Amino acid sequence: MTLEIRTVGIIGAGQMGSGIAHVSALAGLDVVLNDVTTDRINTSLATINGTLARQVAKGTITEADRQAALTRVKGTPDAAGLGDCDLVIEAATESETVKVKIYGQVCPHLKPSAILATNTSSISITRLAAATDRPEKFIGIHFMNPVPVMQLVELIRGIATEDSTFDAARVYCGRLDKTIAVSEDFPAFIVNRILLPMINEAIYTLYEGVGTVESIDTAMKLGANHPMGPLQLADFIGLDTCLSIMQVLHEGLADSKYRPCPLLVKYVEAGWLGRKVKRGFYDYRGEKPVATR
Repeated sequence: MTLEIRTVGIIGAGQMGSGIAHVSALAGLDVVLNDVTTDRINTSLATINGTLARQVAKGTITEADRQAALTRVKGTPDAAGLGDCDLVIEAATESETVKVKIYGQVCPHLKPSAILATNTSSISITRLAAATDRPEKFIGIHFMNPVPVMQLVELIRGIATEDSTFDAARVYCGRLDKTIAVSEDFPAFIVNRILLPMINEAIYTLYEGVGTVESIDTAMKLGANHPMGPLQLADFIGLDTCLSIMQVLHEGLADSKYRPCPLLVKYVEAGWLGRKVKRGFYDYRGEKPVATR
């Protein structure tokens, strides 16, 4: 029997967690947003409010929809606050150590029937599941960024994931009006397995002096009809996230074609991680972005 999901818990009130909370609340589900500090939760709630307001301004939702969605989201800085959730989605930073530590803190508070999911973009679902008390009720639900805009969700089963867990996750994604792509549990799944090596190759193209930041991005926007150039996209994703996914691919598949570009490593070491810190392949501190190379 498929578990009916009425209340969704979200661990991590960052960009992805806020987006997942937004679409879940808008779909009529109750949402419990968990993070280590109330400040981070309040910032997330303000972000959700702002994004909903923009949707009202565009006419995609009504003011009544916005207010109803906001009443469905509550925050908790304590893992015990997730105890009534039917589905809990971990949307913490892309680090296996961090995620496993979170599962250790959260699992004792979850009801036995609760499904635990991860929004990881690259890490083995089977391995993460093994670190929990419910591998058969564990699944990968990988949303794309920004969640309210992007149509796709990747669903990834671990080796132990039961059919009922997969079915409940699929129904949940359908309720959010998302399209699913089912991926096998291999490093970086489908989207990032294809996308990140392309971004890494664009960084190699810059590193080797084949083109400047602007010429590479213009070439791919106008020559391949991409909405955003690969270096601009890398800044949007976060260069630290790009590097961690390339490392997962390189280690997991042991193929030299996935070797992270040394220039990507250098930017991450410099702390130039992209838009979130206002510097990456572009400098975002002025009125308009300026290429840094």
